[in-house]
Amino acid sequence: MPDKHSLLKRYWGYDAFRPLQEEIIDSALAGSDTMVLLPTGGGKSLCYQLPTLMMEGLCLVVSPLIALMKDQVVQLHAKHIKAACITSGMASDDISAVLNNAICGELKFLYVSPERLRQRQFIEHFRKMKVCLIAVDEAHCVSQWGYDFRPPYLQIADIRTYHPTVPLMALTASATPPVLDDICARLSMKNHRTFCGNFVRPNLGYSVICDDNKGSRLLTALDGLDGSAIVYTRSRRNAEQTAALLNANGVSAEFYHAGLTAAERDRRQGLWMTGERQVMVATSAFGMGVDKPDVRLVVHIDVPLSIESYYQEAGRAGRDGKPARAVLLFGVADRSRLYDGFAADYPEPKYVRNVYRALCNYYGLPMGSGADSRYDFDPVKLCDTYNFSVREFYGACRFLERDGLIALPELNETSSMLYVPAGRDEIYRFQVTHMRLGGFLQTLMRMYPGLLSEPVPIDERRIASRLNTSAVDVIGMLGEIHAMKVAEYRPCPKKPQIVFPSARVDESEIAVQLQLYDQLKAAARQRLESMLAYIDNSGECRSIQLASYFGQSVVEPCGCCDVCLRRNAHSSDECHEAVKQLLASKRLPPHEVCALLEAKGYVDVNAVLRDMLDRGTVYLDKNLLLSVS
Repeated sequence: MPDKHSLLKRYWGYDAFRPLQEEIIDSALAGSDTMVLLPTGGGKSLCYQLPTLMMEGLCLVVSPLIALMKDQVVQLHAKHIKAACITSGMASDDISAVLNNAICGELKFLYVSPERLRQRQFIEHFRKMKVCLIAVDEAHCVSQWGYDFRPPYLQIADIRTYHPTVPLMALTASATPPVLDDICARLSMKNHRTFCGNFVRPNLGYSVICDDNKGSRLLTALDGLDGSAIVYTRSRRNAEQTAALLNANGVSAEFYHAGLTAAERDRRQGLWMTGERQVMVATSAFGMGVDKPDVRLVVHIDVPLSIESYYQEAGRAGRDGKPARAVLLFGVADRSRLYDGFAADYPEPKYVRNVYRALCNYYGLPMGSGADSRYDFDPVKLCDTYNFSVREFYGACRFLERDGLIALPELNETSSMLYVPAGRDEIYRFQVTHMRLGGFLQTLMRMYPGLLSEPVPIDERRIASRLNTSAVDVIGMLGEIHAMKVAEYRPCPKKPQIVFPSARVDESEIAVQLQLYDQLKAAARQRLESMLAYIDNSGECRSIQLASYFGQSVVEPCGCCDVCLRRNAHSSDECHEAVKQLLASKRLPPHEVCALLEAKGYVDVNAVLRDMLDRGTVYLDKNLLLSVS
């Protein structure tokens, strides 16, 4: 068996594990069911990936997020680890190819959605696979008390019967104690071990600012920032408008939301990751799998619907352990806006049933058929046909998605797919006899190493950039090798699509009809109330509030949140003196002076520095370092 420390260095480049990772890995290797609660940035994926490499067989990973599954597969391929995912809308031949590879031992990781576990085709293949571990990502989705409950997750316990001795690992970044207990019960975890990371981030200063002029407050928060920032909003339009505001005021920013094409999202993320853009203004579509160490600031200009969501998104700041801030801007109208949105998000069960029936009738799906079918999706036309309100219609669709009855992937979430089923000898002969297309095929295989074993998502624009040609030329060459049966190429759909992962069921079988609907609504309202209580509580340390919500007891205040800073505020004269002492024997950049003193409880350090510069008390040299005059 390979040594876990050598694997850690070989595949991840680390010399040591993060807190709890080694203990979690040992639990999986011992064959124990394992419940893992690690905050954002805690390294959850390594906890199931590394032990899988030490065992014989594959790891089945259940995840609800298509984008995250694809990202994980790409990262594993980059490490030369065989992995694949099955997503809604894949052609049946592509799905069969992946499942057959899993049976033949050609994969170490197979990522699937919870809806896939219902499919007879999957179950028949799963029974024949050699499985060493089942990993359940985003495990809070199992619990009706979790912030993103999805009924298909309840199928996971059923599939365990086909491999009863295989251990299961459930992982989540944010869950309260009742949610953890519910997860373990619903996944039939027995004699399991639970590992909970520390929810206190001592380097992260939380603050809540109540002001209707959010644009001005945002610019103030970004003033003098050394490093990167993320600004979260719940609206695509707001993301675009806020990015425009920042750029107009000299702050380099990009916006990011699910309405952009995959290529455009990758381009914008790349600009931010390399530091060419300082600020990313985004909806919640941004951040999963992104680990940028120098994020010094995360600002929420819209209130998240739960503390779980807020904690995850705010936690993307300060992952390098250096001082960072998380700012939540709250306006007078936000409270009523949140309650209005809550009502639209929870339409009556009868309305949800009507929407499902209308969708099935609109696309002509008979009862018991339509599994894995997909169609062009025009929500405005559909709502006009059946006289639905667009906002309520989408609220109903969210429940149907939760139940695995439909999937509404954005246009950019559906990629072109390519598979090269030819053997290596056949490929060699093709390259010798077709020089132009042979070189093209060689480039494809270098860019996408998994092409020979499974269908993989490709980006025609990225390929064109590599070949210094146009995307039109790339599409033409892909069409040629497809026609010659060397590869199977399926272009990306040009319109948004609706997918029916499961066959049509009678409306009476929709889970939203059950009493569960009322429980989900009550739990969501409680989460919203907890979020507002956090905003309103200006008397208790923010870190203590957050840790308490997740069931952890913290005695010492953080000393760097807005509540602690107000309580421990120093006078301006004290701050002047502290600056002098700090610079008495060394020179430092202004941002480091601010960070060091703010961490000690001083406020308005920037203003004090400007005043001292004006007075000539401190001096900024040509290297932009401060010293005492």
